[in-house]
Amino acid sequence: MFKTVLLAGAAMTLSAGLAFAQPPSPDREASDRPMPARPGAARNAPTATQAEGKRPDSNTAEPNAGVLFHPEAVHSEGVVTVGGQAIPYNAIAGTIVVHPRGWDDAARRDAAPTPGANLGAGSNPEAEASMFYVAYFKKGAPAPDRPITFIYNGGPGSSTMWLHMGAFGPRRIVTADNGAHTPAAPYSLVNNGSSLMDVSDMVFIDAPGAGFSRIAGKDKEKAFWGVDEDAYAFTQFVTAFLSQYGRWNSPKYLFGESYGTPRSAVLINNLETGESVDFNGVILLSQILNFALSVDGAENNPGSDQAYITAMPTYAATAWYRNLVPNKPATLEAYLKEVEHFATGDYALALQQGSELDPAKKRAIAEQYARYTGLSPDYVLRADLRITGGEYEKQLQAERGLTTGRLDTRFEGPDMDPLSKEAAYDPQAAALSSAYVSGFNDYARRTLGYGAGKVFKPSVNVFRFWDNSHVPPGRGFGAPRAMLNVMPDLASAMKYNPSLKVMLLGGYYDLATPYFEGWYEMHHLPIPDALQANISYHYYQSGHMVYAHEASLKALHDDVAAFIARNAHPGR
Repeated sequence: MFKTVLLAGAAMTLSAGLAFAQPPSPDREASDRPMPARPGAARNAPTATQAEGKRPDSNTAEPNAGVLFHPEAVHSEGVVTVGGQAIPYNAIAGTIVVHPRGWDDAARRDAAPTPGANLGAGSNPEAEASMFYVAYFKKGAPAPDRPITFIYNGGPGSSTMWLHMGAFGPRRIVTADNGAHTPAAPYSLVNNGSSLMDVSDMVFIDAPGAGFSRIAGKDKEKAFWGVDEDAYAFTQFVTAFLSQYGRWNSPKYLFGESYGTPRSAVLINNLETGESVDFNGVILLSQILNFALSVDGAENNPGSDQAYITAMPTYAATAWYRNLVPNKPATLEAYLKEVEHFATGDYALALQQGSELDPAKKRAIAEQYARYTGLSPDYVLRADLRITGGEYEKQLQAERGLTTGRLDTRFEGPDMDPLSKEAAYDPQAAALSSAYVSGFNDYARRTLGYGAGKVFKPSVNVFRFWDNSHVPPGRGFGAPRAMLNVMPDLASAMKYNPSLKVMLLGGYYDLATPYFEGWYEMHHLPIPDALQANISYHYYQSGHMVYAHEASLKALHDDVAAFIARNAHPGR
């Protein structure tokens, strides 16, 4: 079975249904929920550049000079309580119009000076994107002192409802966090005590074509659906937002999850080396920068075994969680140190010997591997010591007729096909997706006042068009036949701005982007040894969506909040 290795914040198989959850309970304190937008609230671009989202004094610049789309903005207000502190905020749900690389506003104006004239005038690309965002601004906080964090999920092709409704937005969707399937609606939206509003303003961004974002025009997919095309659109969005809301002098952060992590690597390099905009920090959740390290599809790259090595500790964490480890150690973290030592030592050496590996040694490695991972030695031998993610998910609980989760191995569900070689679906995505889709649709339309007459797309299938080629820093051409690897981009940004801080976050039970894979990437970045001190690490007993486990969400908030506060004023 072919398994996609470009990863969403959750599964890419969601339908864009418009189910609605129940409204907030009438007995809830009025100050505990956002105020919906006024009927007839303005849907044109804001006109003020105040940090707290008040209407601007002047119009925005060229990025919002749309021809096929026009910028929108709907204003609302609310209060979120974090750490016992009530934080009033202004919210803006809107769109910013961006253009593809090579689009020249002056050339268009020269060729078609009439506003709204032909998009392609002046030999410009004839495509345009309307990128949806929800921005939250703490009331009364001056822009120079108030950090701002740009937040997005991955996919590519995923909306950002996952981080918005599950991690850091002012309202959080309640889901089962013990591996169970969340029951159907009505779902609960509650105050999010782990929102980042205590330390930062936030901008949740949907990628071109996903969520409420849209693309249009000639060759629109080619213009926006690719590694470099996607990052360029986000670059234009960020700089336009900084202008529109007067945030150029604010401490600035990127937060990306899953494919949002390679996007962040390319984006931060674009911003710093291309736009001369230094950021204070980059936060990477569930990282993959080198796709040759993905254990999904690793069998299609024979001779390269590192993906099997970096995935093995997650297999072991899963077996530990499911009580499949003989004489189970008391703590997961200590156990994983032992497994990491085996994976990078005896196991790695065995794989490197290939067909020259002594049969007795191979049997011994298979038996030790099986003890760590919960699989049978015979199965490990039949797999030639190399187990893909899909095979592990299918095989671990095969005797019980259960498939183990991919995004979070704490989840399980009935086998779709008991005879298949790999897992046919992801039980974690099945367990949570309906709650997120329904919860965000309800929240956007009822509370933010955005979405009338519009369809929200939780994800879009970009893979038919996606251009995976990438031009690395310092080169004038890409390497389309190679696996995508954006480690050089992050390294370039860190060397260009030696004060840039990076934080890596991961879940021990994540098989989409195994935690040890991200650790390996960071320790192989082509940067001076001194810059390694700029990278910090935090791991949680959760999965890909770390925030789907409530205790981990609280720890995630504390770690991210401390990172933002610590690096917000580096010159002081």
